[in-house]
Amino acid sequence: MDGFRIPVGDWARSAVDWIRDNLDWLLTAIATAVGWLVDSLADLLLNAPIVAVIVVLAALALLLRSWQFAVGTVITFVLILAMGQWVNSMQTLALVLVAAVIAVIIAVPLGIAAARSDRLSAGIRPVLDLMQSMPGFVYLIPAIVFFSIGVVPGVVATVIFALPPGVRLTELGIRGVDSETVEAGHAFGATPGQILRGVQLPLAMPSIMTGVNQLIMLALSMAVIAGIAGADGLGKEIVQAMSTVNIAKGVEAGLSVVILAVYLDRLTAALGDLRRQRWSLLGIIARRRAPQSGPPSALTPDADARDQAEIEKASPRRAPVAAGGA
Repeated sequence: MDGFRIPVGDWARSAVDWIRDNLDWLLTAIATAVGWLVDSLADLLLNAPIVAVIVVLAALALLLRSWQFAVGTVITFVLILAMGQWVNSMQTLALVLVAAVIAVIIAVPLGIAAARSDRLSAGIRPVLDLMQSMPGFVYLIPAIVFFSIGVVPGVVATVIFALPPGVRLTELGIRGVDSETVEAGHAFGATPGQILRGVQLPLAMPSIMTGVNQLIMLALSMAVIAGIAGADGLGKEIVQAMSTVNIAKGVEAGLSVVILAVYLDRLTAALGDLRRQRWSLLGIIARRRAPQSGPPSALTPDADARDQAEIEKASPRRAPVAAGGA
């Protein structure tokens, strides 16, 4: 048994070499597009006035969650500024948002397709298991080979690492829609696309948004690991703190990651179920616009009587047949 060996690693290296040699045009296009997206968003966040960025983040917290969350957002992001981690935090936020958007664009359609096809679902399940169980550091190796050092391999590795929960929870949400509701849509002549947009997606939205929430959390955790690949931001700061055993820098960068994680977690959780956000600005506006129910007016005819009169008018009863008639 000493000579028994399956060269899986050699096969993987050959596949990576083949992709690098034959799909260089595709890798260059991906690197250009991803790099431009991250750099543009980071420049936007860093060139905008800091007060304006904090106000926008707090406004989103107030709109979707509550005024308490908005106040907490202001306090915590001012703390990031006071610790000198503003630039690193905005770079990490840009990386996470771009990676999360790309992952959502891939995960949601794939989850919908898996929910509609048992064969596709069975085929991608082991792939998703592999992606979820593989250590995050492993994704950096081919990403660095394909895209060299920088932010692009960090984004690519983050997308791959964060993808599985989005696919799984989207499929779970679509499959969890009541079959009788879907059959009712078919009975009314709705097309599969109309049923998907009008019935399945709205009912599955809480599950889908839970998947997006988990996806963003994994993206943030992987964005820190991406600092090893040279991606700017809090991950790079943490790696430097580890290499120099700088406790102060490590605590400040780690606390900034926690603040970003809590903010994104609460915000995406609120998006998943806006109806329960009683103290959000949207919830307050919805309650004020809701019609006030009051006691029925004496001048208003009873609804049942009015409906019955309409029925009588539209379909008058036949004259009663006399008993014992001819």
